[in-house]
Amino acid sequence: MDKQEENWLYEIAPKGSLFTFNFSEIWRYRDLLFLFVKRDIVTYYKQTILGPIWFLIQPILTSLIQFVVFSKIAQIPSDGINYFLFALAGNTLWFYFSDSFNAASNTFRTNQHIFGKVYFPRVIMPLSTTISSLLKFVIQFSFFIVVLFYFYFINKTSLPNWTIVFTPILLLMMALISLGLGMIISSMTSKYKDLSFLVTFGIQLFMYVTPVVYPTSLVLEKLDPKWHWIIHINPLSALFEFFRYSFLGSGVFTLSGLIISFLSSIFLFLFGLLIFNKTERNFIDTV
Repeated sequence: MDKQEENWLYEIAPKGSLFTFNFSEIWRYRDLLFLFVKRDIVTYYKQTILGPIWFLIQPILTSLIQFVVFSKIAQIPSDGINYFLFALAGNTLWFYFSDSFNAASNTFRTNQHIFGKVYFPRVIMPLSTTISSLLKFVIQFSFFIVVLFYFYFINKTSLPNWTIVFTPILLLMMALISLGLGMIISSMTSKYKDLSFLVTFGIQLFMYVTPVVYPTSLVLEKLDPKWHWIIHINPLSALFEFFRYSFLGSGVFTLSGLIISFLSSIFLFLFGLLIFNKTERNFIDTV
């Protein structure tokens, strides 16, 4: 009896090298990706009374506390913008970054029970958390727009300008940075579990080296001009300033700063993907 050649729909094979990224495989598993996104959203709302209202409570309370502490007590300037609105703009963007980063950095630890049972592209997990965090951002961003128009009609605050068309690109860069850094931390904590305790503390410190509660103009004023290049080390700085410029009409940013942020986002994502790709090979042996 002649052997009939079998045609397989999918073939699972070991990666040839660390630089082998099968993006077409991720596309084939897109249904699973959206299933994980739906799971993240449903589990967040499950058994909660207020549901998405919690997404609004967080930026409101945080911005109010920052308004009292940094504006009324510390007298930190806000480029002529009402400090509550200034802080709300920064927090809206920051919460998306921090939520995406925290979720991605816990990928291996929180999903080890799934990874040990069934095969699928592991990178789908951090991708799903980054996408699901967009829902929270959309809710908080919508509230920010409502507050922005309220201040416009009350205090004649500047309206958004034409540069808001670049907001999707800005969010993409923010997602790549959080995803890249998250995959690096997740890969490290799979072997050195005590590093996970530093993530929450570290992200809080990172917030204060990012212009969330203060404008970049204040840093430029306090620093000697020869040290101004330090501002560009943080790829998020230019993104926050550009976001405020687009929606509030204030902000200090340069084209070179945005280019550095763009290149940094690409580098961090690819480097994180490289480390993640290496770690997933022997992940089960280290947990």
